[in-house]
Amino acid sequence: MSEFDQQIAVQPAGDGEFKADLAPGWVVGGGVNGGYLLAVIGNAIRASLQDKPDPIAISAYYLAAAEPGPVVVTTRTLREGRTIATVAADLVQGDQTRLTTLATYGDLGDLPDDVRTSAEEPVLPPPDECVPNTMAPEEVRRIAPLMERFDMRFDPAHVGWAVGKPSGNGVLQAWFRLNDEREPDPLSLLLTVDALPPVTFDLGMPGWAPTLELTAHVRAHPAPGWLKVRHATRNMAGGMFEEDCEVWDSAGRLVAQSRQLARQPR
Repeated sequence: MSEFDQQIAVQPAGDGEFKADLAPGWVVGGGVNGGYLLAVIGNAIRASLQDKPDPIAISAYYLAAAEPGPVVVTTRTLREGRTIATVAADLVQGDQTRLTTLATYGDLGDLPDDVRTSAEEPVLPPPDECVPNTMAPEEVRRIAPLMERFDMRFDPAHVGWAVGKPSGNGVLQAWFRLNDEREPDPLSLLLTVDALPPVTFDLGMPGWAPTLELTAHVRAHPAPGWLKVRHATRNMAGGMFEEDCEVWDSAGRLVAQSRQLARQPR
């Protein structure tokens, strides 16, 4: 079992409840990374269903920062049809709900595998010609120990923020792969959409950017190998910004998309 699978593992506790233990290596800024939390709650939803293993759409509201340690995920199936189920789930730590979600699950293997899009696949140099996350500035690695959990190779054209020269365009893109060369699947894509640093780094605004809401769509089973991940923002207002993410697999298919609303770094 890979490191990632161990750290999102859940144990049934009866009546739609599951116990989990949030690993300390996924901390970023003031709490546990939102994509990791989404993968944990997504794993519990998967375990609550018999024959619908894959997240298709999931919307999450982050009510409070979570910390490493024990949590309980409560799930409630709202509707289950032949191919699609809708499930509500909460991640509770102590006496406080930290994350609440509404998700649509199914079996992507039973759906037409005909990903078509007018979006353009990001163009990146080969991974060996990109900038590895191990070269991130010390202050970034200090606030984001989760970067030790995966291999990320930043496009050199979008990494000026790391040397104090952000482009101001609000775009980050990189190759992405989990530790242990764990191959991507629909569940790991819930992490991937929130794995890059906040796109505000490219606006000259480094720091923790707490997510308020995140909606992810998983479009297909990703092919094995590296993923291309692109984050972009176009608006900042009221101390908040949106972050749009695209995830492309090694076969050149757009396999996941997300949009989140987050607070600008403090």
